[in-house]
Amino acid sequence: MKYQVTQNEIRLDSYLKDLLQISRSQVTKMIKNKEVLVNGKNTKAGFLLNAGDEIIVNHDDSEKNITAEKMDLDIVYEDEDVIVVNKANGIVVHPAPGNYHHTLVNGLLNHAKLSDVNGEFRPGIVHRIDAYTTGLLMVAKNNEAHAILAEELANKKTYRKYVALVWGVIPNDTGLIDAPIGRSPKDRKKMAVVENGKKAITHFKVLERYKNATLIELQLETGRTHQIRVHMEYINHPVVNDPVYGHRKIIDNTGQCLHAKQLGFVHPKTKKYMQFDSELPDCFTNILETLK
Repeated sequence: MKYQVTQNEIRLDSYLKDLLQISRSQVTKMIKNKEVLVNGKNTKAGFLLNAGDEIIVNHDDSEKNITAEKMDLDIVYEDEDVIVVNKANGIVVHPAPGNYHHTLVNGLLNHAKLSDVNGEFRPGIVHRIDAYTTGLLMVAKNNEAHAILAEELANKKTYRKYVALVWGVIPNDTGLIDAPIGRSPKDRKKMAVVENGKKAITHFKVLERYKNATLIELQLETGRTHQIRVHMEYINHPVVNDPVYGHRKIIDNTGQCLHAKQLGFVHPKTKKYMQFDSELPDCFTNILETLK
């Protein structure tokens, strides 16, 4: 598997952990076994990567089998360079060690040829959202488009607006959360606001208030793992139905009430700005109705 780095000054182990969605110990073992090359050389887990570096992962996994699978896809827009897809609830975006089937990538591979910048596990994937977060994603169909879209995302030029239902009544009409996010020292499977974390900024606006919940609109300046879920938990308004950060009784098993509603970007070829919108899914609106 070959990957091209799009970030600056990020540790090799941290990058691979997030990229492959595996534990740090698994990454460390792969590096010690010399299954990871950076620019053709073996290196240490703490090596600092920069944009443009090339990583090759030669991990022997007998279960690995990234195949195209027939899947119902909600394609919002498509041309020869880009696909905008409205991801359904419960669908993992891309394969990872131990989970090579039934992901969005498997379905997309059955639909079209995708870029291979991010290697076999993440073809075409420029950015991702959690399995139980629904909404819009942009996918690149060739390497040139992928590089341009990834640069736009890294330079914070991509427009992303989310809608979430959170517990509690938020008194302020608008707000800004500026709190660094990193791996939780109490639970390494979770993210948290930590002093030495990466800079993370979330803007929100109240859309409607209910008896014990608030419907809000959110925009991200940064794209940290679980950013909205972590930030809303941090201000004591966790996302409704979030099984990890919710701290409340789960209403059902359909996943957190978080939807990537709008997506905007400059087309990599035409250079025209494009913006897309999507409706809240049934799994979200059904819970919303119970709280009204």
